[in-house]
Amino acid sequence: MAGNGLPPLGRVKLSDLVPSEGLPSESYKLSVTTLSQSLVQYSAAIIQFSSSDGALLRSGLDSARLYFHQRSSFPAPDMIHTSDSREWCKTSGYYMDPQLWQETYDYRPGLTPIEPNNTMEIPPGGLPDIFCLLGKTARDILDAISFYLNLRSSPFTEILDNVPLRNSEISSSVLSVCCHARPSFQGAQHHNLTAHEEGQLVMYPDHEHQVDKSLISLVKSDKPGLHIRDLHGRWVLVDVDLGPQEVIVYPGLALYQATAGYVNPALLRTEFNSMQGSMYGRCSVAFKLMPKSMTSLNCSEMRAAGHGVEAQFQLPIPVDDFMQRSHPTDQLFNRHNFQSFSFPTAQDVLSE
Repeated sequence: MAGNGLPPLGRVKLSDLVPSEGLPSESYKLSVTTLSQSLVQYSAAIIQFSSSDGALLRSGLDSARLYFHQRSSFPAPDMIHTSDSREWCKTSGYYMDPQLWQETYDYRPGLTPIEPNNTMEIPPGGLPDIFCLLGKTARDILDAISFYLNLRSSPFTEILDNVPLRNSEISSSVLSVCCHARPSFQGAQHHNLTAHEEGQLVMYPDHEHQVDKSLISLVKSDKPGLHIRDLHGRWVLVDVDLGPQEVIVYPGLALYQATAGYVNPALLRTEFNSMQGSMYGRCSVAFKLMPKSMTSLNCSEMRAAGHGVEAQFQLPIPVDDFMQRSHPTDQLFNRHNFQSFSFPTAQDVLSE
């Protein structure tokens, strides 16, 4: 991005985002500011993991490539799932969406996926460990955003899953292992995937604009291709220069609602042009930190911190209702966000 005249996404070490007792350290304040300002500018930031955690994520991607490569080119009809908001907290195992040219394996603790022939699904490797790693990371990032907004510590605990889950509980959060544009996958041959942009042929799915309904999403891919719209309406390829230990983080609609519109959700699209000639397509692991279905999203924490709350955010919304509603994206980006406040710059933080 720097080559395009744009400043780079904020890069933050995960170790610097872990909160501790007492006064915040200088490294914590600087990391929170870097993260939050990047979310203002790009609706995304880069999280840097340790070498051992990075190795775990890369092994997960390697396992994902092999898992999807051995799948049938013609999946059974009952494996076809398009976006069904009623099933948002029930997905588990393998399914595909031909409209997005995407195959997915969802790992959701508390649910055991069963194949159509009633046999146990053999998942990609390492998913429980990756789920734990990215789940803890997402909660640390959520706490960092809360610190930046001057909310009390862990203000969203009541709407999050128990840690660990209690008996018979099913995780609301999910780890999705995805494969876009696998050449041997025949599910999307009749869908329009091309568009012209600035004289070049670029490939996008029919429904090219997506918004996650999560609180926080973390994504690691084996190839670049994730575009997110920035503050000025430009599409930015956010994962083009990721290191082996780096992951993209972006906010979702649930956080937008819970913060009264102060944290804008990321508007996404995936490019397939860079995958031509690849025998595996583009594989990714994506963790989505989700609120519990039996809770409500409300802005009481924002009001308690002295932030103004517009009329549309005044009443609590049951999470299950929120997930089943449609949310037109053209109404999401004209409201208050982080820049409405006089938060310190990185230089101010260091000089305190």
